[in-house]
Amino acid sequence: MNPRLLRRPAAVVLPLSTALALSVVVGTADATPAGHRHDAAARVVSTATLPDIPLAAFSDALVPGSVADDRGVDLGGIGSDLYPAERRGEYWTVTDRGPNGQIAVGKDKRRTFPVPGFDPAIVKIRAVGGRIQVLKAIPLTTASGAPVTGLPNQAGRDEAPYTYDASTPLAYDPNGLDTEGLVRDRDGSFWLVDEYGPSLVHVSARGRVLARHVPEGLNLTGADYPVVESLPSIYLQRKVNRGFEGLALLPDGDLVMALQSPLLNPDKVAGENSRTTRLLRFSPRKNRVTAEYAYRFDAVGDVEPGQTKTSELKVSALVAIGGDRLLVQERTDKAARVYEVRLRRGADILGSAWDTAATPTLEQLDDRGSAGVPVLAKRLVVDLNTVPGVPGKIEGIALDGPSTLALLNDNDFGMTDGPEAFDAAGRLVDSGVETTLVRVRLDRPVR
Repeated sequence: MNPRLLRRPAAVVLPLSTALALSVVVGTADATPAGHRHDAAARVVSTATLPDIPLAAFSDALVPGSVADDRGVDLGGIGSDLYPAERRGEYWTVTDRGPNGQIAVGKDKRRTFPVPGFDPAIVKIRAVGGRIQVLKAIPLTTASGAPVTGLPNQAGRDEAPYTYDASTPLAYDPNGLDTEGLVRDRDGSFWLVDEYGPSLVHVSARGRVLARHVPEGLNLTGADYPVVESLPSIYLQRKVNRGFEGLALLPDGDLVMALQSPLLNPDKVAGENSRTTRLLRFSPRKNRVTAEYAYRFDAVGDVEPGQTKTSELKVSALVAIGGDRLLVQERTDKAARVYEVRLRRGADILGSAWDTAATPTLEQLDDRGSAGVPVLAKRLVVDLNTVPGVPGKIEGIALDGPSTLALLNDNDFGMTDGPEAFDAAGRLVDSGVETTLVRVRLDRPVR
């Protein structure tokens, strides 16, 4: 490793001159997909986009020498989550593991990392008019101050990493994090969730990983930070690239994390066809999981008319709205709905038979078979597919007042899958999808 990378990087305030952005034209009612009811009461009231910031310049300002060549990729992927900052209109966001894609080689789909030196970061933003400004960025680092990277952890469990053209294998990194959900605690530290473990990660205000909570039996070795096996072992059955995605901080200080997709429990067939995923409640004070809940997706054709693959359903965001109430976003890549749920004590399944592979498993139950399972009751707050001007692949949601949602999309760093993602010179052929922050006014308050 370059010795310069061992120097502990500090949080960096980026020049606001880098935050010039283009306005996005809000869509019209004609854009409402067929089969969806247009809800005139919910409407977009503001839209802003992130400017083109070269990824190498952004990364090297945080960890000098980390990215030698960004292959023409701009900063993106910051929409993995959204959390209100100290001032109204400012938000904490987090990148995912960095630019990545898939290229088919024979019968294999290889996971590519065109900028393997990229280090996931917490990014503070604000929207001014049609522009998103980057106010601050905090790199995620190990105990010794090195970047955690976004590379997979374990051979045989995580996807094998390859170079941008899928020709050359890259090394695994036990420190690597595929960060998704984020909240900021009262002491200024952050909590994040990760897809690889899946894991819950405690991070200092300066970005140092303080502890990574993983399922019992993961046996992750070689990490340069404390790894704690404190989560139920059944979560070892997570689907690849579908670990923890949403995270919420309850008023009592507890955390709730959402599994993006149903577990492959007891096998892939059950997981791919299941509509039941899970939420875990974790007490930082007790340093352990204290409850678990079953969350039932809508039928995939109801979320996205015409879609027939149940495996396309996923949870991408959680928002605490007071007491034991949460907003839960369930979506496909083309449609999304936001529901309200209440975490009732009687719905807790932690330590029950549903935390085992005994059949029938929670994931094997259909609508009739799940009658005896305390699945969380839910109420539809808004069908985002009916609101013109909302971009696709929303992963970050925050409350901006009692009846307004702030939404941020994940633009995947402008990447697409396949060999056409890069030109003959190895430079990105950008998808044209911008990182976009929209505010949606609802027809009634949610808190």
